[in-house]
Amino acid sequence: MTRLTTKRLVLRAAREEDLAPLFAIFSDPRAMRYWSSPPHKNAEETRPIVENLKADGPRSYFVFDHNETVIGLGGVHSGSEIGYLLHPDFWGKGLASEALGAIISHFWATTDVPQITADVDPRNTGSVMLLTRLGFQVSGFARDTFCISGEWSDSVYFSLQRPAKASCTPPT
Repeated sequence: MTRLTTKRLVLRAAREEDLAPLFAIFSDPRAMRYWSSPPHKNAEETRPIVENLKADGPRSYFVFDHNETVIGLGGVHSGSEIGYLLHPDFWGKGLASEALGAIISHFWATTDVPQITADVDPRNTGSVMLLTRLGFQVSGFARDTFCISGEWSDSVYFSLQRPAKASCTPPT
């Protein structure tokens, strides 16, 4: 089972005991403000996510563990789209950047997919800045892509191209 480690985080498969902290994230209106679905009303709405994150095999989506505390989750889904969700108490500390950096490196090392994409509500300036810092570039825009709790949101699309391999020209 794949497990990634950064300076401050362990990115791992979910465990049954992660249901409560993940529900705390998925039920928080601040965390879910720009998500593609409304906040969860009960833990049973979160349970299928936990079950999916517990699955054995190659891992492309991870729980973010910081000092033995579940603070978020993220990874690559639908073949090449990166997604992430972090508890608001941990915003602005560089932890999402750290986690996504590890996920992106892992994705490049384990696939031959030429790019990673992201779909972000343009009002989510934190995510827009995060993706830009990680090297993503805007690749498109669409209006009224999600209707959540009676409110339409737009999408700005990002892409990150696979880095070119270093030259292997022998020295002369």
